[in-house]
Amino acid sequence: MNFELPEDLREMQTIIRDFMLSRVEPRAHEIEDTNAVPPELMREAAGLGLFGLSIPEEYGGVGLGALGRCAVYEALGQGHMGFGGVISAHASIGTSGLVKLGNEEQKQRFLPRMASGECIAGFAITEPSSGSDAANIRTRAEKRGDMYILNGTKHYISNAPIAGLLTVIAITDPAQGTRGMSAFLVEPQNTPGLSIGKVDEKMGQKGALSSEVIFQDAEVPAANLLGPEHLGYREALGILTNGRVGIAARSTGAMQRLLDLSVAHAKTREQFGQPIAEFQAVQFMLAEMEIAIQTSRLLWQKVAWMVDQKQDVRRMASVAKYHATEALSQVADKAVQVAGGMGYMKDSPVERYYRDQRLLRIYEGTSEIQKLIIARDLLA
Repeated sequence: MNFELPEDLREMQTIIRDFMLSRVEPRAHEIEDTNAVPPELMREAAGLGLFGLSIPEEYGGVGLGALGRCAVYEALGQGHMGFGGVISAHASIGTSGLVKLGNEEQKQRFLPRMASGECIAGFAITEPSSGSDAANIRTRAEKRGDMYILNGTKHYISNAPIAGLLTVIAITDPAQGTRGMSAFLVEPQNTPGLSIGKVDEKMGQKGALSSEVIFQDAEVPAANLLGPEHLGYREALGILTNGRVGIAARSTGAMQRLLDLSVAHAKTREQFGQPIAEFQAVQFMLAEMEIAIQTSRLLWQKVAWMVDQKQDVRRMASVAKYHATEALSQVADKAVQVAGGMGYMKDSPVERYYRDQRLLRIYEGTSEIQKLIIARDLLA
């Protein structure tokens, strides 16, 4: 059993990590102050293939499998998490539905522009009345001739303010209950009756914009139906399942960055006449951080491998997301503790990570939902 990533993936990780640390991190304060990613960084990301990670090569993408994508997500986690959030929301749940379910015409129409970064993608399922209770969505899509008419509101939709394409989940047959869900490819700028709400003011992950998406008799061509009509709840939620593995990988990268910062600080910060790294209390915190990283990395690598082997990962994806995001929360807290007062200051990347990481235990399924999925699968 070989636990080493292939050499090409390790090289790719190094390239992306260097980009995050040398190009993105120096502009972190700018991203925080403006709540926007500089366009030139988006162009550089496109040049590195980050927007086409999961898009097949024939459509201009990189065509990575789950293991390769998650290796990149871990590297993204070692830099500004808001920037990484834009990339991952696009390359993961924003893209995977079209790659998996789209017909050839749809793929030819959208994927090349998505791979180049010209068209940013997002995934719209969450609503004001249905967060964790995704089966309770109320957005309706009614077939009228060669159009579907959508009515309803989605909220907290990642990338919505900058999106050129959204995968929208709506009810096409209320009588079928959760089996009456369908997916649509919606172009916000070209959809009469669709409006984007104000940008959400979040605690962290600045630059990763989200907002409401409002449908008022919005007209979506029938040709933009993604997959079969009445796709069903399980298939729709399957898009999120693979995304959870990516979150586990990003969380692992964030933990690695926090440990690196903590080790560097502990070696140089002196108290009582010696570096604080000499104190056992600090050593124990660093050791606990390393344990969290190693276990989380093994989990995401296993689940990504399972995805590539086309195995059912519903339970294990939840295990990986739950473990890594909960571990990251503890690692971030320890990193602040190691840094002391400096870790509480806005100038510190540790402070930013402390705010940014909190969202990962909420979106794409809360920690409580992950435990529910795991338990139900065990008892099935």
